[in-house]
Amino acid sequence: MGRLDHKVAVITGSTRGIGKAIAHEFVREGAKVVITSSSSAHVEHALREFPAATVYGCICDVVVMADVERLIAVACEKFGKVDCFINNAGISDPFKSITESDPDEWAKVIDTNIKGTYNGCRAAISYFLREKREGKVINLAGSGTDRTSNTPWISAYGATKAAIARFTYAVAAEYRHRGISVMLLHPGLVRTGMVSADDPTPELARQLSTFTTILDIFAQPPSVAAKLAVKLASNWSDAKTGIYLSALSSSRKKGLLLSYPFRKIFNRIDRRTY
Repeated sequence: MGRLDHKVAVITGSTRGIGKAIAHEFVREGAKVVITSSSSAHVEHALREFPAATVYGCICDVVVMADVERLIAVACEKFGKVDCFINNAGISDPFKSITESDPDEWAKVIDTNIKGTYNGCRAAISYFLREKREGKVINLAGSGTDRTSNTPWISAYGATKAAIARFTYAVAAEYRHRGISVMLLHPGLVRTGMVSADDPTPELARQLSTFTTILDIFAQPPSVAAKLAVKLASNWSDAKTGIYLSALSSSRKKGLLLSYPFRKIFNRIDRRTY
């Protein structure tokens, strides 16, 4: 018996990285999942990793409301319902100061992260209300969510994650008496393409040593966040809303910092990109 038996979830941006790890964990726990990407090639490639009966792939641009609403329709057509909607899709701006930034790139981050999360929440909650279903929405936090987490040189990303946190708590309060749980998940620092230093900007190149050390100390595999996502989607969160779980809590940060010298000495630092 899995913790998510008979559940159906939609996860945006889930053909790689954190989203794909969440999808794998959901399937292991018994759920059926709709995975998405704006790239048909990414969808086709990711589907090969899952049993055909458990996962369906869909192309979706989260900035387009009609695309997001179609995810709900597809999930209902393929699996009969939706129990959980996870707004995972997100991008970051290049590592640059605000005066060096490209206004169009900066705006794209705002649109994808904030508008995409809004579209997902609106589509999912509208479905839950229309079908008189109790459902769960999980939004993704990140650097910038916590008040002590500043994000110089990725100001658009940090601003969106701060906004998503406030948005999540506002929506949670709006529907707290309707049987709908709206929650926030911080996946911590994960080595994905979003934090890759393969083609660094001049600013990142200047800070590469510090950046690499921070990754070595605090980066974790996406499975840590995926297990927390299962917890939020499971019966554990029934009748709860406005919950915030972090894969990089204070105690977790302390443990990673204290263990870093030993992991470095014994070559136990995981530098894989997920």
